[in-house]
Amino acid sequence: MDPLDSSASKPNVRLAAQSSPQGIAADLVAVLVAVTSGEPRVLTIQDQRALPSGPFELAHRSLQSGLRAWVERQTRLPLGYVEQLYTFADRDRAGATGQHVISISYLGLTREQPAFGEHEARWRGWYDYFPWEDHRDGPPPLMEKALQPGLKAWASAASDRATQRARRQRAAMLFGFEEHSWNEELVLQRYELLYEAKLIPEATRGNSSASTSTRAALSNTPGHPMILDHRRILATGIARLRAKIKYHPVVFELMPDTFTLLQLQRCVEALAGRQVHKPNFRRLIEQQELVEETGETSQDTGGRPAKLFRFRRAVLAERAIAGTKLPVSGA
Repeated sequence: MDPLDSSASKPNVRLAAQSSPQGIAADLVAVLVAVTSGEPRVLTIQDQRALPSGPFELAHRSLQSGLRAWVERQTRLPLGYVEQLYTFADRDRAGATGQHVISISYLGLTREQPAFGEHEARWRGWYDYFPWEDHRDGPPPLMEKALQPGLKAWASAASDRATQRARRQRAAMLFGFEEHSWNEELVLQRYELLYEAKLIPEATRGNSSASTSTRAALSNTPGHPMILDHRRILATGIARLRAKIKYHPVVFELMPDTFTLLQLQRCVEALAGRQVHKPNFRRLIEQQELVEETGETSQDTGGRPAKLFRFRRAVLAERAIAGTKLPVSGA
């Protein structure tokens, strides 16, 4: 999708979605991603518990221009690469708002720079929200210590053996238990399973039957919760980006103008949450002519100077991005 129109209006900020006479509201939500020092980060507001967002209003020329208006007002950051993610309309996932909220989400890629705005805009690592998704050093300990026991208990709580077996198989497939392989793209499915199993705080919101002890236990579960359905939307953005870097050179939207091949590799690994095969990675980069040498070197390597490269944007026109891919696999 083309970058958003910079001529968007900037209405007064109001984080609650605008209500319609029918009780239906449309909220625009932005997942803005940067990679800084080898770590994927997302722009947040409201004490790092929300994504930049705001209602679609009649004064907005389009959905995209409305999104730009809210993001620039709340963060003082312009948007570059943006694409629509997904539209969420689940009535039971928006909290007790008294109205039906439709959330229209977008994924934006940028380079981290200071954010200001009116709602405490801050950058935060996305693995703070999804610590089980970072497998760059192998499966994180919390998988075995917290998630696996919780999911086993949820499976055993089913009323019949067939359902118990189906739940165990689903958990094993999504989380890589019982010799199943880890699929880094299933971010949303894993989050939805934790929600269904009531292993995250968002699952008990609006549920008056949840005990105080249950709520206290969930408050200590791995990963920081977010307001409304924002962590679900963030999961959708991570999944989209993890899939897209394999067939589209979108990763270069996150890189500086010049970079070393190791910096590029670390960026891909940060997004994918796992290591890539270094020789295969560099071979594909060279074969597809995605980058070109600048003739300069970087001294900030801790060792021998490394060649600096830049992205060959002409490759987009040459191949219409068909066949362009980066190898994301186990080391």
